[in-house]
Amino acid sequence: MLIDSYGRTVDYLRVSVTERCNFRCQYCMPEKPFSWVPRENLLSFEDLFKFIKISIDAGVKKIRITGGEPLLRENLDTFVRMIHTYNPTVDLAMTTNAFLLKSAAQKLYDAGLRRINVSIDSLIPSVAEKIAKKDVLSHVLEGIEEALSVGLLVKVNMVPMKGVNDNEILDVLEYCKARAMSVRFIEYMENVHANVDIRGMQSHELLSIIGSRYRYSDEGFDGHSPSHYYRLDDGYAFGIIEPHKDDFCTKCNRIRLTAEGNLIPCLYFDEAMSIRDAIRAGNIDEAALVLREVIRTKPEKNRWSDPDGELSKRAFYETGG
Repeated sequence: MLIDSYGRTVDYLRVSVTERCNFRCQYCMPEKPFSWVPRENLLSFEDLFKFIKISIDAGVKKIRITGGEPLLRENLDTFVRMIHTYNPTVDLAMTTNAFLLKSAAQKLYDAGLRRINVSIDSLIPSVAEKIAKKDVLSHVLEGIEEALSVGLLVKVNMVPMKGVNDNEILDVLEYCKARAMSVRFIEYMENVHANVDIRGMQSHELLSIIGSRYRYSDEGFDGHSPSHYYRLDDGYAFGIIEPHKDDFCTKCNRIRLTAEGNLIPCLYFDEAMSIRDAIRAGNIDEAALVLREVIRTKPEKNRWSDPDGELSKRAFYETGG
């Protein structure tokens, strides 16, 4: 088992397979040029898999494939199959913007993927285009419908922003509710790469809007998830992620691996240790030591709760959020 210095069992690894993305979302990297890290800087699927095997053998039970946009990495289903074949009991999931999902969903399911998270920040084409800086909505919705049809479980994320999509909170909730998809509203996470004009919404504002149409009860946190869940009277549950609080940090069970081999103990922190050289040299023992050290130095809580702290320099497109 992997246990950090605060007694938390770490059994969840998020693996970014690329920092590239075909969207330029306002809250992520709206001004970043469409460039990419040279291929030789990225770990191959084979090298990523070497580290994943180390992690599974050490106690990791859940793996989420992220990006950037993971579907921009060719033959992603092959990578999924490698993991699933090694240990079919691992909870294998993926976060995607769904733009390329329609043609990939069946192959991913057949390879062993069972769950996906998708962002829907608007159901209005012009607003979705404003947020992503690209005409995306029809492709995203088609991808979601295909994913549901092949048997993938779909969870939706939305980042509500004042003056942008704050009038669609109920619409997105009801779109998800009609398809038995869970939705999580994520408070905007300030970072140096985002549009400086964004004004996020806080949980009490979201609950006020939802409460104007529905009665709900407070369900609290669900296991290790950072989502605070609420349940409508008809049984449908939705979540809110409040990064400016740190109460969910007491149960945090995750670390992150970037496509270039940097192992990160906390989403907000810029600190990381690299496993790239050890893995490429076939030095499994050294890579395992790096894993143990990152777990040992995992911070007690995130830094968003510090009102005097600097904005995070962590690029979410490198770590998958």
